[in-house]
Amino acid sequence: MNEKFKATLKSSEIEDWLDLHVIRPFCYYCAVFFAKLDVHPNTITVWSMIIGAASAWFFAQGSVYYGDNAQGDTSLGLAYNLIAIFLLMWADIFDCTDGQLARMTGKKSRMGRILDGLAGFAWFFPIYIALVWRFYLHHDREFGWLGIDNTEQNTLIATGIVLLLALVSGLWGLQGQQRLADYYIQVHLFFLKGEKGSELDNSEKQREIYENMPKSLPFYERMFQKSYITYTKMQEDVTPEFQKLMQRLREKYGTIDNVPQELRDEVHRHSLSLMKWNGLLTFNFREAWLFLFCLIDFPVGNFLWEIVGMGLIYWYVNHRHESFCKQIAEKI
Repeated sequence: MNEKFKATLKSSEIEDWLDLHVIRPFCYYCAVFFAKLDVHPNTITVWSMIIGAASAWFFAQGSVYYGDNAQGDTSLGLAYNLIAIFLLMWADIFDCTDGQLARMTGKKSRMGRILDGLAGFAWFFPIYIALVWRFYLHHDREFGWLGIDNTEQNTLIATGIVLLLALVSGLWGLQGQQRLADYYIQVHLFFLKGEKGSELDNSEKQREIYENMPKSLPFYERMFQKSYITYTKMQEDVTPEFQKLMQRLREKYGTIDNVPQELRDEVHRHSLSLMKWNGLLTFNFREAWLFLFCLIDFPVGNFLWEIVGMGLIYWYVNHRHESFCKQIAEKI
């Protein structure tokens, strides 16, 4: 592995095979290109958010099964889906590029960290709304499976239910799952590289930063920082045993760098065994299912999968992580 390329990664331990061998190398060359143009990493993040959100329009139009005109031509619907997939993959490439560019150029910032966490949500919120609209327009198969008369009243009721599924899928599923996955990645890096090698944040520190921010700063920067307090607090709320472990480590050793290497290795070993499962909660695995459900013209299936299938993976990763944190904390 090229050392210059390796230096742009957080750690090869947290990357899945596709990221490490395909996406990250490509993004590295993108980062080299943008570095020569002196483009700021935050600019790449914003482009990523815009491109990902733009895919929503094509997902909304992408019905394959029902056809796209009076003659029932399905080719345009397939083309729309493929364009949407291309745009979302492009957004993901830029989302990877911004971090590698920041590490390459040293232009890492608190705002960059916050924007990076928001990027995925900026893509999927409009996409999920688009999929609900797609169901409203095209639902004959689903009504046929369930034996429902295709009336305007039934369509409105069913669309309301699908909208509810989309909200649960987006707010509890997508946001909750990716928020936890991001947190466990930072926890892993924290014990692997120490405090300076991780971006592990806590809500108390983020609140202090917010309260000390100059009033002269742009309102959006203060708004993003305030939202980040909530983001980190929600990560802490679902990891109580890890919070207890961190509290005991601070009380006994002060900083992670003072923790005995044997203890750090134990946490790292347990965490490493979960990284592959944790990776299933991040973008690559999630987008594969989204693409599949859109191409087979069953977008509601994506919401159901995210709530049930991804929900079970979320529970497993969280349960395993909390269990070993509790065991280690009890020994300290």
